[in-house]
Amino acid sequence: MFRIDKDDNSIKPLKARSFSELGFKERQHLQEWIAKYPSCLGEDLLIIQKEFAGFSDTQERLDLLALDKKGRLVIIENKLDDTGKDVTWQAMKYASYCASLKTESICGIYQDHLTKTGQPGTASELIADFLEVADLSEVTLNRGVSQRIMLIAANFRKEVTSTVLWLMNFKLQVQCFKVTPWSMGDDLFLNVEQIIPVKDTQDFVIGLADKAQDEVQTSSAEAARNTIRREFWGEVIRVMQTKSRLYDNISAGVANWIGAGSGMRGVGFNFAAAGKYGRAEIYIDRGEQAENKYVFDQLFAQREALEAAFGGPLVWERLDHRRACRIKCETEADMFEREDWPRMIEFMTDAMVRIEKAFRDPLQKLNADVRSRTFEPEAGGDGS
Repeated sequence: MFRIDKDDNSIKPLKARSFSELGFKERQHLQEWIAKYPSCLGEDLLIIQKEFAGFSDTQERLDLLALDKKGRLVIIENKLDDTGKDVTWQAMKYASYCASLKTESICGIYQDHLTKTGQPGTASELIADFLEVADLSEVTLNRGVSQRIMLIAANFRKEVTSTVLWLMNFKLQVQCFKVTPWSMGDDLFLNVEQIIPVKDTQDFVIGLADKAQDEVQTSSAEAARNTIRREFWGEVIRVMQTKSRLYDNISAGVANWIGAGSGMRGVGFNFAAAGKYGRAEIYIDRGEQAENKYVFDQLFAQREALEAAFGGPLVWERLDHRRACRIKCETEADMFEREDWPRMIEFMTDAMVRIEKAFRDPLQKLNADVRSRTFEPEAGGDGS
């Protein structure tokens, strides 16, 4: 840090000092400076208590407790020249203690602070003024797990910064401020700098943390869905094996479908299920679009006879915009709702038994026909 000398058109360095060499104390000095001028931390804060000790069954005290403009509690922990190793854990404990504080309790804490410091006013009215609302009943203070943490020190140990950066991945709002005393002659100066997250990149860092947490939650949800799918397909196979030998050598997986061979390459007797449907189907994908469409068209030409053998109507999907084709029997159901399973599985397995019976022989005859043909690629359409 430098002082500008306009007369000399030059700059003169200030001397970086430590709090200890200047005789400054944590509670007597640094804490008081922040309490009197909390905007030094880069935003408007309302200090509602100093040395707060209103925690049940513990004598611990947090340095400063504040509210921000959104009505969130801010836990402020000050250290002087060094954070020590445990400040993050200490602040997290205080945040957990404060998480249960309701609006009435917060007003009581602030009113006690006003009384102790000889400040006039009613806590609820002063908080409402700070939040710029007509009445405190219009807002909810300390909503959910919105608590914030601010750590302040001259030097941060790696154990602290590493932990803070990791915690931010879980949407915990933790900020670190580096405070440095400077001197020039008899004049003393204090620089307050937000170092985590760096002020200019704060929104970006928070966005990355949100993305990381969303990915963690998505991964956890997907793992839970995979468990359900495996159980569901296991039950489908079990029931199917009481009706047919088609699925005797098939294992349950985590995809949204399982399949058994029809005797014709690329044509499967498949089950498919998701959150809105369960179905039995013939799925046609021999790798070439023209070949798939030919197989479908040959079967579609026998539609009346095939549906008669099946015992009801089927849904015929040529899927001209895709490579594959599908012939299905489907019901509305949710594989992730276990109460749907009995009805859903009975429908699907019954349909599969009838599909195999109706299509097995026609597919064998069609297989010989297809193997004797050469297919030209169709124009347009891609994907499976």
